[in-house]
Amino acid sequence: MIRVRGMRRLAVSAGAVTALSVTAGCVTVHGEREVIPTATRAEAARALKDFLSAYNKADKAYDPALDAARVTGPLGAINQAGLRARQAQSPDGNARHVPLRLTDVKYAIPKKAGWPRFFVVDALANRKPDGYRWLIAFTRAGADDVWRATYLNLVLPGNVPALKKDEDGYAEPVAVGQKGLAVPPRRLGTAYTAFLKSGGDAFAAGPHTTQWKADRDRNKRRLGLAVQYLDQPRDAGAFAPVGLRTRDGGALVFFTTHHYEKWTASKGRTVPVSPDVKALMKGEAKQSVTHERVSNQVSLTPKGPGKVAILGRMQGLIGAKGE
Repeated sequence: MIRVRGMRRLAVSAGAVTALSVTAGCVTVHGEREVIPTATRAEAARALKDFLSAYNKADKAYDPALDAARVTGPLGAINQAGLRARQAQSPDGNARHVPLRLTDVKYAIPKKAGWPRFFVVDALANRKPDGYRWLIAFTRAGADDVWRATYLNLVLPGNVPALKKDEDGYAEPVAVGQKGLAVPPRRLGTAYTAFLKSGGDAFAAGPHTTQWKADRDRNKRRLGLAVQYLDQPRDAGAFAPVGLRTRDGGALVFFTTHHYEKWTASKGRTVPVSPDVKALMKGEAKQSVTHERVSNQVSLTPKGPGKVAILGRMQGLIGAKGE
């Protein structure tokens, strides 16, 4: 289930607004060394169709089992937890369900050797906020696996960078340790969580960097409530970054972070608990509640020195603990 800006039918939240590593060179899996397209355009279209079918069934029934096989990584974690929370609150399903539809669909399919493989969808959706491009990264771990939606971000059309394409229209993947970028893809999660804690100049100012950090810093001083943050990168397995080369030599990179936010009430006060938090919470909120969230970002990383721009961020609650 996907939620944008708190919409009930969507299980991820937008910020103020796949996940398998891309390896350099040739990878030998089942003897495959040839650099080839990760998917045909027909295969990519079928993967998107299968995801939408499963997602809409799951969203209508509020049943995470119905799309569990078509999501993974950060999107999977957010989607599955959101569906569990809604199922607990509305066991009869989603009475306000409207099927998710995508239009003006574009595919960015890279060429690479071996596994894992990925491609990116760029489309418009029948969801608010209007006019945003939905960027969805699909990954496939091996020949016996199915394509799974792994990252989802909303980006203003003017902020979607032009990708480098070859004469046949195929994109170029970026290795997780790619040299020559302001920050290598595998280091983005670490750099981002360090920025949220201490600031710095690695990231350009914006709603998902300076503004989000300022909001968090103000929240630490809420009346009657102490708020503590713990941020961690998620950069392995289904949560590893994936990236595509941009036309100017930079990279469009999807990456994941993991966040814990502990609310502790002052003596004599109670900790506020929303219905979504209550549905996912273990324990009892006597004095504190720790919210566990996954956030996935899409970034524009410049070539050479420079600041990384966060183009979009989608975050969702995946668990909570009361104490």
